[in-house]
Amino acid sequence: MTLENKLNITNQLELAKIEEKISKQKAKQLFDSGDINKIEVGTFKGLAFIHRYLFEDIYNFAGKIRKVNISKGNFRFAPLMYLEASLEHINAMPQGNFDQIIEKYVEMNIAHPFREGNGRATRIWLDLILKQEIKQVIDWNLIDKDEYLSAMERSVVKDLEIKSLLKQALTNKINDRTLFMKGIDISYYYEGYSEFKMEEL
Repeated sequence: MTLENKLNITNQLELAKIEEKISKQKAKQLFDSGDINKIEVGTFKGLAFIHRYLFEDIYNFAGKIRKVNISKGNFRFAPLMYLEASLEHINAMPQGNFDQIIEKYVEMNIAHPFREGNGRATRIWLDLILKQEIKQVIDWNLIDKDEYLSAMERSVVKDLEIKSLLKQALTNKINDRTLFMKGIDISYYYEGYSEFKMEEL
């Protein structure tokens, strides 16, 4: 079943390809235009801004809270009836140090507020919190896809693994354009999108 989209694409493979291309171009624009500096850091409002920015040319639901329950594998994300309360709780969570920031990130992942594109938007959101609070970001290139995905899966029960994995990939290059662009490529690769490279778009 292909997601309803503004481009009226009904082929899933074609949609995935177009979605990757357009949203990566928007991620590049987000950084190069300086719009990334306008984002409210650490709130759902800020995350919705990122999501809308990336996906508004493709989906009507960009930046909007999902209206359906969703799951991945055997895991069900926050049920719809608790989603708004869950987002309010996340907004109020502290983000003063590395551990608190990752705990907040894990909770946002469990909430999974959007119909599609949660991981990609939330990793940008995470880096912005780290940048503001501890003057570091993650070099996603140092994190293996399978290790990351399994650590995120287990983070619902125990977050030590994801904390350890992300901590060893921290860098002080917080305004490095190349690092940001490579990070977007890796972030998309985690989700199975690797048709286009940021540098080629």
